[in-house]
Amino acid sequence: MKLIHLLEGLKEYDLTGDPELEIEGLAYDSRQIKPGHLFVALQGHALNGHHYLGDAVQNGAVALIGEKFSGLRGNLTKVRVPNSREALSKLAARFYDYPFRGVNLIGITGTNGKTTTSYLLESILTVGGKKPGVIGTINYRYLGKTHDAPVTTPESLDLMRFLREMGDAGVTEVIMEVSSHALDQKRTGECPFKLGVFTNFSRDHLDYHKTMEEYFKAKSLLFQGLKKGKPDAGSTAVINMDDPRGEQLAALTEAPVVTYGLDQKWDVRGERLSADRTGLKARLMTPVGEVDIRSSLIGEMNIYNILAASAAALSLNVHLDAVAEGIERLGMVPGRLELVKNQSGLNLVVDYAHTPDALLKTLTNLRPIVDGRLITVFGCGGDRDKGKRSEMGLVAGENSDLVFITSDNPRSEDPLSIIAQIEKGIQATGLIRLNNSAQRPFTGSGYFVEADRRRAIRKAVALADETDLVLIAGKGHEDYQIVGGERKRFDDRKEAARAASKAGHESSASVLMTHDE
Repeated sequence: MKLIHLLEGLKEYDLTGDPELEIEGLAYDSRQIKPGHLFVALQGHALNGHHYLGDAVQNGAVALIGEKFSGLRGNLTKVRVPNSREALSKLAARFYDYPFRGVNLIGITGTNGKTTTSYLLESILTVGGKKPGVIGTINYRYLGKTHDAPVTTPESLDLMRFLREMGDAGVTEVIMEVSSHALDQKRTGECPFKLGVFTNFSRDHLDYHKTMEEYFKAKSLLFQGLKKGKPDAGSTAVINMDDPRGEQLAALTEAPVVTYGLDQKWDVRGERLSADRTGLKARLMTPVGEVDIRSSLIGEMNIYNILAASAAALSLNVHLDAVAEGIERLGMVPGRLELVKNQSGLNLVVDYAHTPDALLKTLTNLRPIVDGRLITVFGCGGDRDKGKRSEMGLVAGENSDLVFITSDNPRSEDPLSIIAQIEKGIQATGLIRLNNSAQRPFTGSGYFVEADRRRAIRKAVALADETDLVLIAGKGHEDYQIVGGERKRFDDRKEAARAASKAGHESSASVLMTHDE
């Protein structure tokens, strides 16, 4: 594609050089540049692409796009734009020939629940005869193919490439977890979403957004972008109205709103809810009828994810019976209240809860199904929102019998410094710090500090009996741990299984086999 034709997607730009250049590809990482490519310099959170313009040229870039070109020498074709990220989004859509055409895009946003909702909706749409693809936190997948997910929502160039790949393969719906970072950075700026789904809103990512209002403002961009249109042609907003921000969000979109929650006044709601260790049951009430549903997902909080997926599917004209069957067909979601099976019957659960609200909901949902003690193992990520650390300590202390404070992904921070901040919150609950030499049987309550996550998991499991439940929170599906600049192999689910074995509890041979590489 000629540069001048590619630039037709931009409203404002200043071109210096040859507009007739043939562009063979686009890249925003100078290391990915090949001869004939156009390099787009992005201002990142940690790195500035404008510092790598020279590298891009050396690697074969024939043209450059950026917001400034100070100090760059040579007779180069340059395109100055007001916002490089917005430009990349538009250029990527044009380069890949608007790959979203003919595909229904479903954007799911919210602090928690995006991944489980996406899995539920994928299952429902499959039963309903659709061919869904998913772009989300765990992976990017469609029709049996899977790609690793470095981030929840990819950069716009990668996103358009995936959408082209999916569309060409026959995908009919793309379910996309849309992060606040992606919305703020305009990664999805060119995506005409058919549905926007809101799960909930609570504290997270304040290391990036700084304030809760800025965080909410980013989330709301998905719904402000939804357009009202003719029946079956416009967009629809699917909103959790039981969330305090639901009403505010509904007022920000011009698209028709489908409401869901537990209150009788909402369009899609759940009644007669019951939950135990085997899953949950409810009566699904909708404008097109009602049906009994069963799910192997544990915890009453999952009813909201089920309602979100159901409301989205019904908005796409999926039959109610297919909705119920799709819900029942879905098994465990990786790292989301995932049970680690073992022959001794120990209750070991791995969950991604890494915010105060998510941890609170997880613990309060697990408490009713625990006969003995609720034992929590968790930490907080380094180089992330420090303000939530003491809050999570408070939540863990108030809702657990035993707590093991440990490392999550400490990244560049000192793990003990992170733990000390968590400890301030847990100390406010009155729990007493215990000696790490405690042995089973141990019936007391309190908290332990063990910076080594593997040892913390092993100690927690060693102190548990068949009436207790051990929750290992924070990392969920992740199969790595970031310590300093090193990314080490580490999977909470495998560690829990090994811990059960080391404690004298023989783990089932089938445990976690689906997660082995």
